[in-house]
Amino acid sequence: MSEQAKLYSVIEDAMRRPFFPYEPARQSLKQWTMFVLRDKGFKVVYAQNADFAIERGGEKLYFKVSDTNHELDGKFAWIVWDNATKTLSVIPPAN
Repeated sequence: MSEQAKLYSVIEDAMRRPFFPYEPARQSLKQWTMFVLRDKGFKVVYAQNADFAIERGGEKLYFKVSDTNHELDGKFAWIVWDNATKTLSVIPPAN
């Protein structure tokens, strides 16, 4: 498994064990995701063309969040919330 693939796996694991569960009526998915990642020790930074980026060793991984897995832009990593099953998944970029 590549170093970047391991990182996406670690991010997904962190998101599945949050400090508090995601509640759509209380906060946006983007705000909640950024809070959980910061709480788990990730350096979450501003990204002009994405929802946010995670900075690691001078490199940035760009993320977008969605509550549907339809028509996702493959140049970004995605954090997708499935409201029906109340589960979250991390989808690495296609390229």
